[in-house]
Amino acid sequence: MHPSDTAPRPPAADAEPGPHAEPVPVPDMNEVVGRDDLLLLTLDTLRYDVAVELAAAGRLPNLAARLPGGVWEKRHAPGSFTYASHQAMFAGFLPTPAAPGPHPRLFASRFAGSETTAGRTFVFDTPDLVSALAGRGYRTVCVGGVGFFNKQGALGSVLPGLFQESHWEQEFSVASPTSFEAQVARAEEVVAALPDEQRLFLFLNASALHQPNWFHLPGATRETGDSLATHAAALEYIDRHIGRLFAAMSARRRCFAVVCSDHGTTYGDDGYTGHRLGHEAVWTVPYSHFFLEPSA
Repeated sequence: MHPSDTAPRPPAADAEPGPHAEPVPVPDMNEVVGRDDLLLLTLDTLRYDVAVELAAAGRLPNLAARLPGGVWEKRHAPGSFTYASHQAMFAGFLPTPAAPGPHPRLFASRFAGSETTAGRTFVFDTPDLVSALAGRGYRTVCVGGVGFFNKQGALGSVLPGLFQESHWEQEFSVASPTSFEAQVARAEEVVAALPDEQRLFLFLNASALHQPNWFHLPGATRETGDSLATHAAALEYIDRHIGRLFAAMSARRRCFAVVCSDHGTTYGDDGYTGHRLGHEAVWTVPYSHFFLEPSA
């Protein structure tokens, strides 16, 4: 079988790729912050259509078990590439529900006239969520993935520099076929090293979906390159290991988790390849938030 034979079929422009969730109810984040551990997991470059189709087909058993109703919520990304999108998310602008709003946000830096700050929003007076949580006693930890988190230059140091503790190794990078399991192992070490009473905000940027991802699909080669099929295989790879991350983050207490893409990407859609462009496949992303309950 040729690798492209297993690719999810891109949905028509006027059709949904599969079941999707209505906007998930917003918990009172003023109660969550200070009580629960927090996880922000960005599945870098994950396409909405691929995520929805794989969940509907039963190919994401570990993720689907956590998604409310077993389905992803359709949202619009705050940026079209990693750096812009994460700067926005760390300021409280998570992906926006793809429906008329306004939509109350989980987190927001205080500023006059905000139409998406509500009573359940955790409002902070610092310029970013990371420093706000540190001010509330959280240990803030970044486990980086793509190059904007590699700390190998000025630009790659900006986002990890927001955190009290940051980790990046070559094995976490887009070029590693074992990137996500290595990142999860580091997250497990971070959690294990913390005192029981210490609250944790863990951010993990999963790089496995970002190009190149051909090596996640058996039979694919560097020459055949990346495709929707290899993108899907990379998401299945993440799903095989994500249970360990969820278990680690709920090992000490309840954890509130946000799992989303920062932007999508194109594989020849309408002639486009890659991202940092204004295509529907880039702007539309899967999103979910939910609680991870501690095991008995």
